[in-house]
Formats: sequence, C-alpha cells, structure tokens
Amino acid sequence: MFAVAGVSGHTGAATADALLRQGEKVRVLVRKEEQGEPWLRRHCEVAVADLGDVDALAAALQGAKGAWLLLPSVPGAVDLLAAQAELLAKMKAGLKKAALKTLVFLSSAGAQHPAGTGPIVALHHAEKVLAGVAPSVTFLRAAYFLENWGSAVLQAMDGGELPHFGHVHLKFQQVGAHDIGEAAARALIEGVAGNRFIEVTGRENWSAEDVAAVFTSLLKQPIKAVERPLDSAKHAFELAGMNASTAALYAELYTAMARGLVHFAHPKQLIRGTTTLFDALKPLV
Repeated sequence: MFAVAGVSGHTGAATADALLRQGEKVRVLVRKEEQGEPWLRRHCEVAVADLGDVDALAAALQGAKGAWLLLPSVPGAVDLLAAQAELLAKMKAGLKKAALKTLVFLSSAGAQHPAGTGPIVALHHAEKVLAGVAPSVTFLRAAYFLENWGSAVLQAMDGGELPHFGHVHLKFQQVGAHDIGEAAARALIEGVAGNRFIEVTGRENWSAEDVAAVFTSLLKQPIKAVERPLDSAKHAFELAGMNASTAALYAELYTAMARGLVHFAHPKQLIRGTTTLFDALKPLV
C-alpha cells in the first residue's frame, strides 16, 4: 500500500489514480475527512493528517511501502520561504518517526539553483533536507505545470486573451499532471535504493501561442496569447490576492523562466510524457 498526499490537487490525484490503475492499494492523506470521500468510493484508505503535524503524519504513513509527498504552500505567510522551511522540518520529523522506506517527493526544474528562482528555492532546500530521510528517496523534478493555465481560462473566455509573462512564441518545457502521476507511481513501485533525481516534461515543448490555439479549439472562440511585461508581474499577482513578498517571489520565478534559469540539470535523461496538449488542457476548460 502506498500513501499519497495532495489528492485534492492535480499531481496527487494523478499519482493515486496511476497507482490504482496498476492494481496497487492506496491510502490518501487529506486535511479534512470530506476530501477523502471520492477516494473511499474507489476503495482507498483515507488518513486525515496535516503534513505539518509530526505525529499525525507519522501515523498516516504507518504500514505504507512508500509515499508521494509535496511541499504545500502556506497561505497568508508573510515570508513564504521561511514558513515552508518550518513546515519542511516538521515533515522530515514525521517521516523519520514513521521509518518510511520509500519517498517520492515533488520538486521542480530549476531546483538545483539555491537562489533566483522564486518559490522553487523552497524545493532546492527541500532536496537538501530530505536527502537520506528514507532508504529510497526520489526527487521528481517536473517542468512548468500545464494546469497553471487554468487560472487564465475565465479571463480568456471573457476577453479573448491569454496573458503570459514572457515571449508568447517561445516554446518551453511544460508537463501535465497525468504524466507526473505516471512517473511518480513508477518511482514508488521501483523503490530504487539511495537518493536520485527524475526529471519529467511533456511529450514536446509548447509556447503560450500553442496553448492559446488549443483554448481556441476547446472554447469555440478565438483566443490570442498576449505578452505581459515582466516588470508588471508583481503588481498582477498582488491584484490576484497575494501579499507583496509572495507576489515578488512569483514575479522572480517568471523572470527566471524568461532568462532560462528554470531548466533541467540532466536534459539528456529527461522522461517525456505521452499526453497531448489538447488532452492536458481539456479538463481545465
């Protein structure tokens, strides 16, 4: 049986689904009992545990062959990186208390860099902290999530524009949750000893214009990709509800992407998914 966190989000749900399709037993970790109800119907175990609660996390992992975990955001944190570092320390304590055998942890392209990549810096720190926390530790570095485009669907429907902080014609590495889940399930089942990195991206590279073309097809209306200046990103994120420090972090991320800093450390060993851009974006619409 494998424990899977984050099933209320895209990658956790995709990982649990991939394990179930391969005949594995799954225990989902949720913060609220009602979040586990859809998974009970799929014959999963449900454990209610906050990843920052050492004892609850350890109890939720008892008896599991392995676990898929991720580093949650901390809504409202004045200093997001500091808050996530504190959360990570508690997660490590819970993992050690559970004596987990196999850990697969969601990281990101660019996590090899200690600074300059916005919120990805927290994942650089996570890779250092969690190395060796179990006999088998895999850090799954994923490309930019295709699901991130979901936040722009309503704006695209209303105004016919898909905003992007960067060159709209530039193709870059992106990946959908389905392909992340497949890679995560495979890594959990393999349980290779030691620490390792797996880097995952989509079946090909896509631009914002490619995404807009698919949205045009899905929405049955013309959608145009529109470049937004990088120096306007912070203000845009603040308008979306982020506090100033968190907005600055995400603005730094898009600047890092534009400068090529968010890249894979081992590009010749990349795992490429199989999902088409159309199939990845369709659930968002």
